[in-house]
Amino acid sequence: MTSESIYTTLEVEAHMGVGDAMAGRSLVVEWTGARYADGPTVEVPVWIDAPPQRVWELVSDIALMPRTSPELQSVEWLDGRRGPALGARFVGRSSHEALGEWATTSHVVRYEPPRVFAWAVEDPELPSSVWRFELEERDGGTLLREWMQLGPGRSGLSYAIDRMPDKEQKIVFVRMREFETNMGATLDVIKKLAEGGRDEVEA
Repeated sequence: MTSESIYTTLEVEAHMGVGDAMAGRSLVVEWTGARYADGPTVEVPVWIDAPPQRVWELVSDIALMPRTSPELQSVEWLDGRRGPALGARFVGRSSHEALGEWATTSHVVRYEPPRVFAWAVEDPELPSSVWRFELEERDGGTLLREWMQLGPGRSGLSYAIDRMPDKEQKIVFVRMREFETNMGATLDVIKKLAEGGRDEVEA
């Protein structure tokens, strides 16, 4: 896909309000005029009728991530690791209709079983994004929150902004809406798996 088609697709998606049809969940990311350097964030919560330990088993299993994510295609631990730990690294390979295919290396920056699991993408000191799951026992089940921050380090989105700097705020807004939609889809899968078992959702 050419650079022009990437930016055209992002602009078209902005006009269409990408992600508005996310089933059973209202989008909360609103237009704020945020730029990439602002480090915009989004958080999506879900209540799960299962104990925190059960939910933790799912969110800390990176091998499960491609099954829950519309973009992530594969993921594997690096350095001979077989499970999460503070400082552990894993590589993820993703695909996006407008942005193409890419691979990133993530670093676990918080690992507090069974409450917090977070990782920084690429340089942990200047990440292209940071992702976090937080679990809280609530009403006999678990309140699970997925949170992410874009930037401040460069990412694939930076190239789109370089090409069309006058569209930066729109490009950032569209991508944050996409993240919110995808996070909602991820949490829906985790909820079904936690409440009904690993065979509940087909790969």
